[in-house]
Amino acid sequence: MPSSILLVEDVELNRKVALLMLKKLGYHADFATNGFEAIEALEHKSYDIVLMDIQMPVMDGLEATKIIRQRWHQNPKIVVITALADCRDACLDAGADDFLNKPLGIEKLRAAIEYNMPISPFVSSNLEEFAATSDLCAMETIPI
Repeated sequence: MPSSILLVEDVELNRKVALLMLKKLGYHADFATNGFEAIEALEHKSYDIVLMDIQMPVMDGLEATKIIRQRWHQNPKIVVITALADCRDACLDAGADDFLNKPLGIEKLRAAIEYNMPISPFVSSNLEEFAATSDLCAMETIPI
């Protein structure tokens, strides 16, 4: 599980529903109500995943995503959650890693988190070892 998730959502009902879904999936999340608050939160705490709404007051999700990518580059992973289906390319161009359409379902949310979850150093080193072993095996000729 990621150690930290930041939910950025201005609509209180949407925020409560998303936080309940995250809790049901076994995750805890902090929240921000606009892009400006999200950037402030990232300045004080490291997050693995940001779940970012697009349409918000003060600073929208696209602008916040661009700023986050400029300051923090590849981390955290940013998953855009929006009802605007036609803005997928703009979100990805701004630096988002993934895109989910509202209404948000718990299984879509679980899949997005698992897909964007950082790999622990232990798993990563084992994957490298597995890849090296696989390369050696591929070079071996096995008699039939």
